[in-house]
Amino acid sequence: MSVVSAAEPSPSASEVLRQRYTRRLPGTLGELAGPVHGSVQLPLHVAWSGLTRFDLDRPRSRMSMYRTVLAEGQHGDLIALLNRDLLIAQWPVLRTLISRAIRDVWEEAFPELASARPAAAA
Repeated sequence: MSVVSAAEPSPSASEVLRQRYTRRLPGTLGELAGPVHGSVQLPLHVAWSGLTRFDLDRPRSRMSMYRTVLAEGQHGDLIALLNRDLLIAQWPVLRTLISRAIRDVWEEAFPELASARPAAAA
């Protein structure tokens, strides 16, 4: 027989996701030292299905890679594969292509991303 404590409710699925993404974050965006140009082959644990090689010189390919790395990458992958300047430049569009949990965690941790998003329509 299992005893469940009423004082400690289980975290919601969205809170579990937020915690997972928060643990993976770099300390600062300056730690993101990934490549700016060329072709990148993602490791199997990051791109386990579909495309695994991305051309950073092609905007759609770069956006797809960043979306995949943000969703599936571990702490070390984020630092090695993402580039601070590219992330900030792409953020206004990229933030619309990723999950709410990822977007909220990154924007709360790094206000410079939140300020990079386009102004809301009035």
